[in-house]
Amino acid sequence: MDSPRGRIYLMKMASEGEAAITPTWVHHFDTCLGCMSCMTACPSGVDYGRLIEATRPQIERHHRRSLGDSLHRRLIFALFPRPDRLRALRPLLGIYQRSGLQALVRRSGLLRLLPRRLQTMESLLPRVDARSEVPAFTPAMGERRARVGLILGCVQREFLSEVNAATARVLVAEGCDVAAPEEQPCCGALMVHAGEEEPALAFARRMIDVFEAAEVDVVVTNAGGCGSNMKEYGYLLRDDPAYAERAAVFAANCRDVAEFLVELGPRAERHALRLRIAYHDSCHLQHAQRVVSQPRALLAAIPGIEGVEVPEPAICCGSAGIYNLVQPDAAEALADRKAALIAPLSADVVATGNPGCILQLRAALARSRQNTEVLHTIQLIDASIRGAAR
Repeated sequence: MDSPRGRIYLMKMASEGEAAITPTWVHHFDTCLGCMSCMTACPSGVDYGRLIEATRPQIERHHRRSLGDSLHRRLIFALFPRPDRLRALRPLLGIYQRSGLQALVRRSGLLRLLPRRLQTMESLLPRVDARSEVPAFTPAMGERRARVGLILGCVQREFLSEVNAATARVLVAEGCDVAAPEEQPCCGALMVHAGEEEPALAFARRMIDVFEAAEVDVVVTNAGGCGSNMKEYGYLLRDDPAYAERAAVFAANCRDVAEFLVELGPRAERHALRLRIAYHDSCHLQHAQRVVSQPRALLAAIPGIEGVEVPEPAICCGSAGIYNLVQPDAAEALADRKAALIAPLSADVVATGNPGCILQLRAALARSRQNTEVLHTIQLIDASIRGAAR
């Protein structure tokens, strides 16, 4: 019952009244990563993604979770989709890290007194450095080729802002006007993947409003999970008479940054980076969006790069939206497996296309005492265009 076929059987039984939504029934769905690798593997083309994302809201409507589980999920959804609240946390987290308190707490074993899920949340904390601002509008360098809307994300906007800054620089260097409206909301991906349907749809409507007003040719995202969700806006809002058509147009104009750059074609000169790079496929990028060759092509075009493949590329690193925060043991086992596969590659950098993967892999590599850096693919392209030193 923990296989895709078994879960589909459970969905069918519940929909036909032959099974109740019991804690045991729910457990089989809570343990699903939602990585969509079964869709890539399925010879019959079963759209498991839409089935699981239709099931999870039913769970939230009809199943009463334990108090601890409910409170933990409320904490996640009160923070992670809210960049304003994450920004308010930055000074406190900065003090926690720079004062040496984090190192002391980790060495002392005090973390073991916390619930397992909170231990995991602490282990995934990125380093709080100076925030890289992306202007609301940046004009293209040279002749303009496109007007692009840039999705800033939530956690990425506040804790991996250097990825957004690198994305904007690359797009500008390649001849794109870049609009990055500060008022853009969360895309709703975390809520969709966790069954929080109504808030997810509200965010989707707001996102469409903001980028329609920006009058862009294409909407570009640098987060695999966000992009896969926004490409589904047409389906998610299909029954909303005020948004159905607009959502379909918006979804058709969404591109992952690697996908868009390959479509656009290179114009800016690339400078050599003498690096051995292992590329890790984000699940929602490779399985949901089917963006596989494009990031590799962009990296291969950088002079001096030696690319190596991480074995078992179809298997998730364990991040999977909020999966690593609600199923920490399984997520950590997957991440440690990935880290063990990376170790023999002797890579200088692991490149990937999703912020969740970046944080998950950094934590796993730190646990295994590997010094390999984990960066977004776009950061390497940016470094090559700028001729930046390693």
